[in-house]
Amino acid sequence: QAQVHYSGGGLVQPGGSLRLSCAASGFTNSNSFMGWYRQAPGLERELVAHISRDGRTFYTDSVKGRFTISRDNTKNTVWLQMDSLKPEDTAVYYCNRVPVPLSNLWGQGTQVTVSS
Repeated sequence: QAQVHYSGGGLVQPGGSLRLSCAASGFTNSNSFMGWYRQAPGLERELVAHISRDGRTFYTDSVKGRFTISRDNTKNTVWLQMDSLKPEDTAVYYCNRVPVPLSNLWGQGTQVTVSS
């Protein structure tokens, strides 16, 4: 059964940094594009960044230059380094396959709150 373990979320002041981690088990992501999604209260879940198997990356405009996605295929792990955080980055963050997420891979996500 596919599962993900998240770590790294929390409360941070505007301008601060967090590093999110997503470790998958029961699912081999090494051949897949993997991405970080986020869902803020009252809004739909959105894809903020993704990374190919060989490290090519994409970022949505709102996080470009501030967030960095990376992966280690041998560890089935994807990270999201988030710098210069803004209050509008507040959301629950998830990792999943791109472009077609696996319905059983979302898990609980990790809460990121940016507030002074």
